[in-house]
Amino acid sequence: MSFLSTLFGFLFRIGYFGPFVVGILDSSFLILPFGNDFVVVGLVAQHHAGTPWYVLSAALGSTVGVLVLALVSRKLGEQGLRRIAGAKRYETLSKRIRSHAGLAIAIGGLAPPPFPFTTVIAAVSALNYPLWRTLTINFFARLARFTVLALIALKFGSNVLQIAKSAPFEWAMTAFIAACLMASGYSIWKWLKEPQRRRRATRASAESKTTDSKTAESKTV
Repeated sequence: MSFLSTLFGFLFRIGYFGPFVVGILDSSFLILPFGNDFVVVGLVAQHHAGTPWYVLSAALGSTVGVLVLALVSRKLGEQGLRRIAGAKRYETLSKRIRSHAGLAIAIGGLAPPPFPFTTVIAAVSALNYPLWRTLTINFFARLARFTVLALIALKFGSNVLQIAKSAPFEWAMTAFIAACLMASGYSIWKWLKEPQRRRRATRASAESKTTDSKTAESKTV
């Protein structure tokens, strides 16, 4: 619980930058479902006057995270993402979003977990959907989502703070964050492993071509 208090204490101390930082992490490679939702609700419940800035900060942070994820996904391409996300899952998603990429991004920005937000962003990026459209749609979808959460926090702020300070909530959140950190570590490991695998495959292909060339030359002689 001390870890949880320290974490949220830090995020609350940096104020408007808290949702921005969590937004980048949550929308890129880390698995933090509801992470920025909790931060925005907690900040709004404590400081009503900063509500518009907390909402804007969270939406901007998410958009920066999407930018990072989209650039990496474009570099990896469809084959790389298929291996990271799983062939079956990737094929199912890509078939659904090929003709409705914008709608998929909007739904991803609005929908809560377990909607596969990062997989959708990675898929539309690998399919070369215009980057500026991806960022624009995500920004306004996230802006709408965090605005709704902020309004809820404004209305039920005192109740939210009481729940957040209860021991069962703190224990549940500690376990939840620990699970997210482990899942995030595995996710990052898979993303980092893919470029290495591609380099090995490229080297193996080059060596194979060299061997075939030498074999052909020896046969000619």
